[in-house]
This record gives sequence, C-alpha cells and structure tokens, in this order.
Amino acid sequence: MTSTELTATAPSTSPYIPEPATPYQEDIARYWDGEARPVNLRLGDVDGLYHHHYGIGAVDHSALGDGAGEASEQKLIAELHRLESAQASYLLGNLGDIGRDDTLVDAGCGRGGSMVMAHRRFGSRVEGVTLSAKQADFANGRAAELGIQDHVRARVCNMLDTPFETGQISASWNNESTMYVDLHDLFAEHSRILEVGGRYVTITGCWNPRYGQPSKWVSQINAHFECNIHSRREYLRAMADNRLVPQTVIDLTPDTLPYWELRATSSLVTGIEDAFINSYRDGSFQYLLIAADRV
Repeated sequence: MTSTELTATAPSTSPYIPEPATPYQEDIARYWDGEARPVNLRLGDVDGLYHHHYGIGAVDHSALGDGAGEASEQKLIAELHRLESAQASYLLGNLGDIGRDDTLVDAGCGRGGSMVMAHRRFGSRVEGVTLSAKQADFANGRAAELGIQDHVRARVCNMLDTPFETGQISASWNNESTMYVDLHDLFAEHSRILEVGGRYVTITGCWNPRYGQPSKWVSQINAHFECNIHSRREYLRAMADNRLVPQTVIDLTPDTLPYWELRATSSLVTGIEDAFINSYRDGSFQYLLIAADRV
C-alpha cells in the first residue's frame, strides 16, 4: 500500500492535547500536519515502514548498481531506507529484555515505522504519541492494514503529559524527537511512566559542548525544522535530575555520515544536507544513542 492510499483510509484519531496547548505546541502540530516531504514518504513506500529519522551504517554500493535514470534512483532510495530501518533496529536493540506482555512507548512516533518494528521484534504492545493528528491517523491506518491494531496504536498527545499510568511502562524511547521539548520536562514524564528498572533510549542529534556554542550549521538545522537542538551535556544532566541513569552512550556520528553523503546525491534533497554533513565533519554536531535505566 502506498502513502497516498494510507492517508485516504486512515481512521480518525481523538486528540489528547491538554488545554490550553502552548503556542509552540500548536506550531509544531501545524508543522507536522502539513509536512509531506518526499524524503519521508518515498522511503517508506519501499516496504511500508514510514520513518521520521535518519540512517546509520555503511552504504552497500553493490546494491546501487552502475546505471542511471529512474531504476538507479529507486535503488538509491531503497538503500537509504535500509539504513534508516537499521537505525531503528539499533535503537530497539538497546531496550533490553522485552517480553510479549510488556508495554512500550514511542514518544514522538511520527508515522509509526518504529512501532511496527518493535511489535514485530518483541510481540509487545506499543503505544505512540505525537502532536500531529495527521501522523497518528497515518500510523493507525498502517497498523490496521497490517492487522496489528490491537497491539500498535498512535494517539494525538503531548509527550510531556501522557495518559499512561505511573510506573506501568517497561521501556520507552525518543527517536530524533527530543529537540522539540524541554529535556527536564521530558525526562520527568518518562521517569514517571517507566517501571523501576525500565529502560529509556534516545537517538538524537546534539551540539557538542567542546565546540563552545551551537555552530552556524546547528542554527540552520534548528531553523529548518523549527526545533531547538540541545547539547550533549544537557541530556546527561536532565536524565540525572530525573532518576534516569545512563548505561550506554554511543557516538554514532561516523555511522550516520554515509547516509547523509548518499542522500545528498539523490533526488530527495531538501537543502539541509550540507548543514548535517559539515557539522558532523567539523565536530560541532554529534549523533548519539543514550540508554538509561529508571532507578
């Protein structure tokens, strides 16, 4: 099923945004409700897993071939999608020992690709939250098409104030969505919903404190996505303040550069590729995985 067909058949979603929503939350909801970048939709059309994040891993140049034209472009798109699914799989692999009876939360779930992957991997229930009704409808429509709507659900919800009971979630994550919120407020909510011993994981871009201040490239990324990228130091401090103890911090910057360098050669360029490539190369921006346990 294509992205166009999914949009047409997706069920409606009841909102759960606490009133009054802040002007910024309303802006972000409008931004993602109106977003329809080919780079997200065409990649998802490869196999029906629609992501809103980037990729990691070495490019398989043998899969790209030596040709040109539409056939070559489709191979390149398939390779980009393989790298972004590899990123989601890597995040899920850091959630720890998850069972079929566990409930997971994807905070900032987008169109739901990672939720589908999590259910397929663990057999567990997966709850997603997003400020965008359009994204939630899309994700729920895809779950219904796959017949997993009893296990995978997205809802319109502020990730800083979720409807989940205290201490009832086995694991939770943010995949490139932390730059839209205050980190102390975010980690306080993850700490509240996670059971003691539960695992929280994020993969995120953050500016490098050793650089001194956010670079001009980071500022361009902020403006492009209407977000506020945090420093690596802010993540660790906010986690410590909210009973989330980091167990693993992995610098994925070298692993994500091949994705960006390949994407910059595709028809899906958005104009922000150079900012990512240059900031990763000069060390002002980092791509990190942080896994922390609730204590």
